[in-house]
Amino acid sequence: MQKGMLVKKEGMTQVFDEKGNLVPVTVLIAGPCVVTQKKTMENDGYNALQIGFVDKKDKATTKPEKGHFEKAGVTPKRFVKEFRLENMESFEVGAEIKADLFEVGEMVDVSGTSKGKGYQGAIKRHGFSRGPMAHGSKYHRKAGSMGAASYPGKVFKGKKMAGHMGAEKVSVQNLEIVKIDSEKNLLLVKGSVPGPRGTVLTVIDSVKK
Repeated sequence: MQKGMLVKKEGMTQVFDEKGNLVPVTVLIAGPCVVTQKKTMENDGYNALQIGFVDKKDKATTKPEKGHFEKAGVTPKRFVKEFRLENMESFEVGAEIKADLFEVGEMVDVSGTSKGKGYQGAIKRHGFSRGPMAHGSKYHRKAGSMGAASYPGKVFKGKKMAGHMGAEKVSVQNLEIVKIDSEKNLLLVKGSVPGPRGTVLTVIDSVKK
């Protein structure tokens, strides 16, 4: 069964497994999400499940959005995302999706936007080595040679240089679900996931099982 939902990153902590090993985990607030629409091949040209997450204020909702959510019989949602699942018949419009969708021990892929680092140099951004730090050296943290004299006489596109770092989509694959708290709708996955606290992420069952 294919699975997918939107979650919010709460932070990191650590738990003990059955063997007494210390396991670093990320706490994810798993919904509740709501099915807002079912895309079909007949109407839309493809099959997908549209899921909404986090309530949105009415004054911040446009009329078309209100009509869309009223048709589904749910309150307006801030985040909406489509998941292409093979077992769409298992879900109904208006149904809630909670943490118990997954099981302990399952492997999942988590995707989201990484932390923004701003403008960074080549050492931090690409792991370049610095120059000598002795008194006579005038080369410490610069990027180094940009080209080869008069030929080709330009910097090739894609060269690793200083620039904007972070704030890009990152996917972490094969994270194990260590614990599930159904009452509080929490997922505890082994390891770290992209983004700062409060980031909305997508969780799907792993594609590399």
